[in-house]
Amino acid sequence: MNYHHIEVKVNTTHKPSYFTGSMIRGAMGYALKKVTCINPSYNCEGCFAQNSCLYYKFYEQKNSFHKYRFDIVLGSGRFDFGLYLFDDACEGLPYVLSALEMVLTQNGLTKNNYTFNDIEFFLNGHAIYDGTTFRRFDFIEQKTFKLDSFCPNIKIKLLTPLRIKKNNRFLRDDIDLEDILRSIYQKAQEFNSGEKAFKLDYTPSYATVVKALSYKSLIRNSNRQKQRMKMDGIVGELAFMGLDERSYELLKLGEIIGVGKQTVMGLGRIEVIDL
Repeated sequence: MNYHHIEVKVNTTHKPSYFTGSMIRGAMGYALKKVTCINPSYNCEGCFAQNSCLYYKFYEQKNSFHKYRFDIVLGSGRFDFGLYLFDDACEGLPYVLSALEMVLTQNGLTKNNYTFNDIEFFLNGHAIYDGTTFRRFDFIEQKTFKLDSFCPNIKIKLLTPLRIKKNNRFLRDDIDLEDILRSIYQKAQEFNSGEKAFKLDYTPSYATVVKALSYKSLIRNSNRQKQRMKMDGIVGELAFMGLDERSYELLKLGEIIGVGKQTVMGLGRIEVIDL
């Protein structure tokens, strides 16, 4: 899997809400449609350009793996955020950067429509925006996911609410390693082949489990649906000893593509720490 990682730093005294993922995703969608739409009717339904439209693939296409994910920190007090683009979505990088600049410098964020003049963009660790214009970035290669090392003893940090359904219900009080691995595997299969997978194709191996989990309540306001929506999920830490290499590789992939539902908004963000 190839990907780009965009990092945006915003220097301001303004403070955002506790959960910025929904706000930033919605704001980028509004701007992305402006910079990509070639349909005079400005209507996605039945549009002749659906198959090639980045906005449609990111926001309107149903029942598919969206090839991007926002990366946010809950309650940071900052507007900083990250954004991953996966595989062919990387081809839309110039449109995405243009839309993000429009959001931050022209359209604004929050109900106060805050705009900013001290912002920085980084692409795969390279500075590409000096506050007024973008530098050339066509020389920056996409990253490729690959496993460079392996450690059988790890800690998994669930940094933003993890929303996983099991038996048609969202998990609330506990979660097993198999639940996390299954979610990542399902995303990877759909991402690579377009086919849905309902169970792992192997049996994970591990010896010891330590859990420190809690249920996090989170609400977002949906402008499209005109209502408040629950984004609740599980946060905390899990530690495993004697983990097999295949499971380790899936977890490291999960650091990039996210785990569970609503990852496009920044939920399901995990970090794997070698012990």
